[in-house]
Amino acid sequence: MAHSAPSQPLAARRPAGSLSGTLTVPGDKSISHRALMFGALAIGSTEITGLLEGEDVLRTAGAMRALGAEVTQLAPGQWRVAGRGIGGLIEPADVLDMGNSGTAARLLCGLLAGHPLFAVMTGDASLRRRPMRRVTEPLALCGASFWTREGGRLPLAVQGATDPLPLDYRLPVASAQVKSACLLAGLCARGTTRVIEPAPTRDHTENMLSHFGAQVTITDTPEGRLIELEGQPELTAAPIRVPGDPSSAAFLIVAALLVPGSRIRVGNVGLNPLRTGLFTTLEEMGARLSIVDRRVEGGEPVGDVIAEAGPLRAVEVPPERAPSMIDEYPILAVAAAAAAGETRMRGLAELRVKESDRLAATAAMLASNGIAVRIEGDDLLVTGRAGDIPGGGRVATHMDHRLAMSALVMGLAATSPISVDDAAFIETSFPGFATLLNTAAGEPAIFPCAA
Repeated sequence: MAHSAPSQPLAARRPAGSLSGTLTVPGDKSISHRALMFGALAIGSTEITGLLEGEDVLRTAGAMRALGAEVTQLAPGQWRVAGRGIGGLIEPADVLDMGNSGTAARLLCGLLAGHPLFAVMTGDASLRRRPMRRVTEPLALCGASFWTREGGRLPLAVQGATDPLPLDYRLPVASAQVKSACLLAGLCARGTTRVIEPAPTRDHTENMLSHFGAQVTITDTPEGRLIELEGQPELTAAPIRVPGDPSSAAFLIVAALLVPGSRIRVGNVGLNPLRTGLFTTLEEMGARLSIVDRRVEGGEPVGDVIAEAGPLRAVEVPPERAPSMIDEYPILAVAAAAAAGETRMRGLAELRVKESDRLAATAAMLASNGIAVRIEGDDLLVTGRAGDIPGGGRVATHMDHRLAMSALVMGLAATSPISVDDAAFIETSFPGFATLLNTAAGEPAIFPCAA
């Protein structure tokens, strides 16, 4: 079903003062999806704290219920999943609607491929435009059958394999979603599933597999990073504490860097080194960032991030960093717009298959607000204004929550307010985003505007 909620146009203006305070962000979306899925595959009851309760993750919770797991909310952010064991999922009675979540849809393809059941999956208008062939092609090698619309798009039907084969697959492009889908299918196969990724991508799936008792081996090889999974393990329920999402924290951090006089502390942020490329890049740009109270929770490193306003300088971002910050390029582009000099972000082909063509949409967001920007191949080049962002534009979000949040953060730092055509999709990943920034600003700097 298409997204039917009314659009929510918002605008953002520079606050009279600075941003301050200690803020917390919602739970990590990547880990939240996986916690629900692995809980459904485990024997026993998995207790989850800090789960992101945005629409994307709630769609995954609904899908796990439809597949036979018992999924219960105990309190805000606290959930329990009574699992069915590897191979124990049941055929859903109705279509699985994954809303706006590409992560949920692609990982679910892997989950379904390894179970002898038939299922149909769809999503909203944005998700139905996104290609699924990159997961369905390798998953077909395990014995599953897929039927999609032209171009490998949703709605999608799958007949899972009765006796799935272990995969031996080399990813043509580094993708945590494709890797994770292959590993999820491999759980149900006899033998060893082998996946090689050309560059390391977020490893939450591998961490969580180990956390639940699966045997996972990771080896660096000349071809890339090899992940080997022994099939048909007995996963045992294990508690999960979900850290704050670094991709969500990124918006607050960049806002604090750009609004003069600001200083904020974002608590309990996930600091998995395969997710923190943005922090590395901002530090190279001269950002005043510090990380305090580092610790490990549930197998994932976490800490508090302190960000203070100050001047930024242009940098070149290498293509090999893209997997560790693939969702952060729109907000990095906003930081680059405020920096001195020309920033080049290299190797962004993956952005063309996000919620929108995120590369083109990011360039359009900047251009409509007075920033010189161009695309060369898969590179994005932004000529910064050394703190002087003109603003005044209206941004088409293309149902992309990260683009909407990036534009609103840019509005907080711009000379003239910036508006977005629809901010409704922000709730899918960052419930309360505008309220949180308005609290930090001490005024309604983000506000409703006319359509």
